[in-house]
Order: sequence, then structure tokens, then C-alpha cells
Amino acid sequence: MMATFHDMIEETMEVFMDDFSVFGDYFSFCLSHLDKMLKRCKDTNLLLNWEKCHFMVKEGIVLSHKILKSGIEVDREKVDVIAKLPPPTSVKGIRSFLGHVEVYRRFIQDFSKITRQMTHLLEKETPFIFLTECREAFETLKKKLTEVPLLVAPDWDLPFEIMCDASDFIVGAVLGQRKTKHF
Repeated sequence: MMATFHDMIEETMEVFMDDFSVFGDYFSFCLSHLDKMLKRCKDTNLLLNWEKCHFMVKEGIVLSHKILKSGIEVDREKVDVIAKLPPPTSVKGIRSFLGHVEVYRRFIQDFSKITRQMTHLLEKETPFIFLTECREAFETLKKKLTEVPLLVAPDWDLPFEIMCDASDFIVGAVLGQRKTKHF
């Protein structure tokens, strides 16, 4: 991804592993940048899975939230799964949990501070002792992942961005927006 979009990174898009976000100060700029990104995908044979691409729809599920015309609701199915997760009992369990929640790190304020106690257990030669601080961090992350809303309705005066998920065969995208300007 970095090689494919090297000249666009930080100018019109962000890349995180196999995901990317296209942004612009105005909706029209965002669409122009999206057009350029799509042309690059075509030129480099990066395939899109249009089933994963949802633009300007009236409702859908995004980051475990149901986006409806009437507002935003949590996808109860996903929340129930997260809420029922037991605390990790091994280093492998911590790696697995942190790997899953890492996707949401940009939506969780102080993510690194919250996970510090658990990531400490991943260090070499550190005995696995899941202390109260680790349990509190685990429960805090679960709570933050199930709070409403992680997403809010768009502010038409702020820039938009296209958030994409890519792999060796497909790219999916969602139109999004942050609460504050970051460009």
C-alpha cells in the first residue's frame, strides 16, 4: 500500500497496513482524491470488492454500528460478543485481544495508556500475571468498544475522508468524517 500510494500519503490519503483513508477539505475534493486513488488502483491492478464499498447509503453497518436515517445505533450482535469476552489467560490471548481492538485505536482516546499494562505482559521474560490493572484495562477497552456512539452524524462544514480496507484481492471503502479537522 505504501509503495502504491507513496505520492498521495499525507497529501490526500492515509495508509494503515492494508487500510487507507482518502480525505479532502470539501466533499468535492474528497471525490476528486477518490477518483485519483481509484485510477491508481486500476493502474496497479489492485482489485475492489464493490460489495464492501458503501457510499452515501441510507443505512448500513459501520464499525459495529447501525447507521440509519434516524440516527446511529450499536449493532447489538457485536456488542454482545465483546461484552461476553472473558479476560485473556495467556500471552497469546492478550495478543489476540489487542490485535482485534487495535483496529479501533483511533476512536479510543488514550488507547496506548489504557493498554500499557497488558502490552507490558508481551515483553520478553515477563511472567504472565494478569494483575488488577490489566483487568481494569481490559474492562475499560470493552466498555469503550461498546459505547454509543463511536460514530456521529456528519458535519457538512468539516472535511470528509474515505476509509478503505484492502487485501491481495479486494478493497472496501466507507465515507467518514472526524469530529475535528486534522488536515
